[in-house]
Amino acid sequence: EVQFEESGGGLVQAGGSLRISCVGSGFTFADYAIGWFRQVPGMESEGVVCINGIGDVYYQDSVKGRFTCSRDNSKNTVSLQMNSLKPEDTAVYYCYVIISSVDGSTAFQYWGQGTQVTVSS
Repeated sequence: EVQFEESGGGLVQAGGSLRISCVGSGFTFADYAIGWFRQVPGMESEGVVCINGIGDVYYQDSVKGRFTCSRDNSKNTVSLQMNSLKPEDTAVYYCYVIISSVDGSTAFQYWGQGTQVTVSS
């Protein structure tokens, strides 16, 4: 069973930093790109960053230069260092993976329970 466990969220003042992490299990972690998306109640989810198996990272424009994503495949862990946080970064952050079926006809997205990040102004 594919599972994620996110941790590290919290409350921080604008301009501050937080580091969130997620640990994945139930799949061959190193073989897959892992992404983070964030969700504000009542709004559509927003992709934040994606890191592939060899560490290439793709950031959403609004977080470029402020967020740094990394992974440790030996620990099945992806981390997101968030600096210069803004109130608009407030959301529940989820890590996710998309895994295709064996025949490639279907893809499934899995994510964890999320971790709350709150940035006060």
